[in-house]
Amino acid sequence: MAKKSTPKTKSEIMAAIAEAAGITKKQAVAAYEALLAVAYAGAKTEEKGIMLPGLGKLIKRDQARRKTRNPRTGEEKWNPAKKVVKFRLAKAAKDAVLNKVAKAAPKK
Repeated sequence: MAKKSTPKTKSEIMAAIAEAAGITKKQAVAAYEALLAVAYAGAKTEEKGIMLPGLGKLIKRDQARRKTRNPRTGEEKWNPAKKVVKFRLAKAAKDAVLNKVAKAAPKK
C-alpha cells in the first residue's frame, strides 16, 4: 500500500483542503485567499500583529540600522533602518510538527 504524499504545490494544498473540508476546490481557494487577506491586513495595521490560532503570529516590526561587511572585499557599510515581516510559530504547530504530545493539566 503506497503512502499518500504530502501536498507541495498550491493546487495540491487547495485540493487537500477541499477534500478534508468537503467543499469544492474553488471554495477552498476563496477561503485560503480570504485568510491571507485578513492575515496581511492584520499584520500591516495591528501594532502587535495578528495571531493565527494553532499556526502562529504574523507581525511587522522595525529593524534597527546595522553595520554589514562585504565578505569578498571586506568593505564595511551601514544598512538603513527598515520594516520587516516576522512569523512566530505557535507552540501547538511546533508540537504537531515535532510529534510532541501535549501534557494534560493535572486534575484537581
